[in-house]
Amino acid sequence: MTNPTAAELIARSNRLGADPRNTNYAGGNTSAKGVETDPVTGEPVELLWVKGSGGDLGTLTEQGLAVLRLDRLRAMVDTYPGVEREDEMVAAFDYALHGKGGAAPSIDTAMHGLVDAAHVDHLHPDSGIAIATAADGPELTERIFGDQVVWVPWRRPGFQLGLDIAEIKAANPQAVGCILGGHGITAWGDTSDEAERNSLWIIDTAAAYLAEHGASEPFGAVVPGYESLPPAERRAKAAALAPTIRGLASVDKPQVGHFTDSDVVLEFLSREKLAPLAALGTSCPDHFLRTKVRPLVLDLPADASIEASVARLKELHAEYRADYAAYYERYATPAAVPEPVEGSPASTSSASESGSSASTSSASEGGSPAMRGADPAIVLVPGVGMFSFGKDKQTARVAGEFYVNAINVMRGAESVSTYAPISDEEKFRIEYWALEEAKLARMPRPKSHATRVALVTGAASGIGKAIATRLAAEGACVVIADLDLEKAQAAAAELGSSDVAIGVAANVTDAAQVQAAIDEAVLAFGGLDLIVNNAGLSLSKPLLETTEADWDLQHDVMAKGSFLVSKAAARVLIDQGMGGDIVYISSKNSVFAGPNNIAYSATKADQAHQVRLLAVELGEYGVRVNGVNPDGVVRGSGIFASGWGANRAATYGVPEEKLGEFYAQRTILKREVLPEHVANAVYVLTGPELSHTTGLHVPVDAGVAAAFLR
Repeated sequence: MTNPTAAELIARSNRLGADPRNTNYAGGNTSAKGVETDPVTGEPVELLWVKGSGGDLGTLTEQGLAVLRLDRLRAMVDTYPGVEREDEMVAAFDYALHGKGGAAPSIDTAMHGLVDAAHVDHLHPDSGIAIATAADGPELTERIFGDQVVWVPWRRPGFQLGLDIAEIKAANPQAVGCILGGHGITAWGDTSDEAERNSLWIIDTAAAYLAEHGASEPFGAVVPGYESLPPAERRAKAAALAPTIRGLASVDKPQVGHFTDSDVVLEFLSREKLAPLAALGTSCPDHFLRTKVRPLVLDLPADASIEASVARLKELHAEYRADYAAYYERYATPAAVPEPVEGSPASTSSASESGSSASTSSASEGGSPAMRGADPAIVLVPGVGMFSFGKDKQTARVAGEFYVNAINVMRGAESVSTYAPISDEEKFRIEYWALEEAKLARMPRPKSHATRVALVTGAASGIGKAIATRLAAEGACVVIADLDLEKAQAAAAELGSSDVAIGVAANVTDAAQVQAAIDEAVLAFGGLDLIVNNAGLSLSKPLLETTEADWDLQHDVMAKGSFLVSKAAARVLIDQGMGGDIVYISSKNSVFAGPNNIAYSATKADQAHQVRLLAVELGEYGVRVNGVNPDGVVRGSGIFASGWGANRAATYGVPEEKLGEFYAQRTILKREVLPEHVANAVYVLTGPELSHTTGLHVPVDAGVAAAFLR
């Protein structure tokens, strides 16, 4: 049963986290102190419940709370070795856990445990950070809040910051909270309601001051030519640039993308202070850990051509990587290598003689983690919008949200003062913090298709839906394209939120609709990596009954449709420069001559040869093209349900409900083929195990000797 104090804390946290004006996603933390009976001693014990590492206030549950004994946490003050070794205190928190302890304690645990208040909130509101990043932040804090809120100079989160705030709270009994320079706010109260009221009062009072006293044009005047393009033109240009931008953001590690063209972003991109403010970077640690130290900004007007924009983006990307490498080299600390003991092997031979270097020696200690990557996480294109990137769609989206927070912060600070974020050196100390590195090391191993964006045609049912489901389960972002938009969206919703899958309408016989679906895909996830040509239909008729319209319809949907989808997708894959996969769901009928299906089998043979042709043509771009030849997939099949099943059953003289069993009995393995079996083949073909395979057709037919490939 949840402790009443913890339950109250969770409710407060959820309310605060539900409003983006209070804090960003997964940002900030809250706590409550209370008493429980120790199940070992039977005596009352003072406990601290605090949001654990990596949790989100808006969705916090009991499992997301860390639970610590206050007596042991407070005792750490006496053993604290000083600010130079404060990181060691995080490991010490484990020795203060109560029972199983709940979630892992965060770096801010000391702030909550040491401040003498029953309830504490630490939040990242845009209005509060605007004051925290203003050049005259201390004076503004006093002017806005009087003595009820105290200024705390910037200090990296940790045990020492907890001590500092505890001391400030003790020295200022009238205060209800503080502004943390460059960072955010902290508030407290004797009750949960009081802490929440104080937090909201600080946030609202800061926002009201900025609204009343802020300059009307804090970002300066509009720069002619940098105004936002009309919506349709804006999104068309964004879709055209997205593959190139994603490729640039993925040089060191593949990334998923997100596009934002909100009014907040477009206004910032149109103003004269864009370049100097963007160069200063973000300030709140939660922000720049996801947005990187600063964005890449295209320095061309909104009407610049696609070709000119692409060329300039590539130049700016090279400069960005060089600047980031210089930033890393400027602040990175080398690993310490102990002096060799006289007479030891190390003292009598050089590193090169012993076959190892000092930097990789097992004896080396400390030092900054290796540079994680020099590509931008945020790319700003005037007149168009913002592209943000991350290891998955949610991370990419949140990075964009955080940069919007940063824009709001810069607007607020510039409206009443001058924006003055923490220094690059301090940013580096957090970005390459050993504790941050340890958190990254604890993350689960990514799934086989993580960071990959897949578009599957005809995916609202049957084989296509099974493929989309399998790819999503393996970590891919999936675009379900189907003739029926409503069904496509419903199928996507079954896979998860729009961070996992989206549904789009696509008549694959129409080049404009195909291009629109591709554009939706790249705007949703940044680009494309994996295309499955699955859309199809069949009319089972003998030659003399097959009409010209029958022939054209089947060839339009499967042969022409696959061609149009592959052509539009290939442009994206080539512009990205990240390789990719195209898979054709062909058929056993592409190589087997069966009765009464001339139009279907002929178009499947067309698809099969497209695989070979495109494998040869696209190989130089690292794009693999393979095919799957299913047979007898009756259950869940849209083709069979639309009349093909009844016709084939009549052809073979069996009841339609027995058709699957009939197909199974004529195979070598005597097994029925299901949509999931085709999905398995697509998974293997597009996974890491067959990285050197292209131009292959994989039979998924339970064994049909007459269809063996020769």
